[in-house]
Amino acid sequence: MERKSRFSQWLRRPKSGSDGGDTDTGSVAARGREDLLLAAADAGFPIAPAAHPSGYGCSCERIGCPTPGRHPISFGWQTVATTDRDKVAAWVRTLAQANFITATGIAHDVLDVPVEAGRSALGRLEAAGIEVGPITLSGAGFGDGRMLFFTATRGTPDDEDEWWPCELDCHPETMDEHPGLRWHCRGSYVLLPPSTLPGEQPAVTWLRGPELPLPDPLTLLESLTDACAEFNERADREHYHESAAWPIGR
Repeated sequence: MERKSRFSQWLRRPKSGSDGGDTDTGSVAARGREDLLLAAADAGFPIAPAAHPSGYGCSCERIGCPTPGRHPISFGWQTVATTDRDKVAAWVRTLAQANFITATGIAHDVLDVPVEAGRSALGRLEAAGIEVGPITLSGAGFGDGRMLFFTATRGTPDDEDEWWPCELDCHPETMDEHPGLRWHCRGSYVLLPPSTLPGEQPAVTWLRGPELPLPDPLTLLESLTDACAEFNERADREHYHESAAWPIGR
């Protein structure tokens, strides 16, 4: 309860300089970044450092990096990921520009959908009285971004033969090939707030904080899949009408 109260107070606190207080925006931003990541660690989300955008490219300096600023620094990220506050705080202070990911399929899964579909599904879930847990917004605004629903994990069954890796749905480096719902489970990861994205895209933010209980993913799945299907149908119709608007040569 104390952790929840502190995180809620941080979200509501005045911005730097709004009350005549601390105007050192760099130190305030650094403290805010650390607060956000420690809140995620306290919620049980395993955290690891990630690359960050460098212009429109990636700090990893890989030519043609397919996911600039959106992948872990270490190839051993699943082993590195931790909820240890001291380790997370040390990373935040020594890796001043780094983004951070949370490894899924260990303590939680993530259902990742287009933001428009997510808002539609969220309205339905709330109207039905279904509990929804932490949610982040990632990427650009309406029509381009993603909404990520954090859920309890189904990636650690008693029978190890029953679990499936994220690759059966999508892999982190091929996510753009899956415009609908992506189920991040074992073998995947997602960016945590306040990670930054290339270009002028807004940073990853919490829509609902990590202090909320994690729901069973199956309680959200039907609403999310229906909303994604409707979103894809609208996108297909709009694409068709745009194509039909061009004159056809004789």
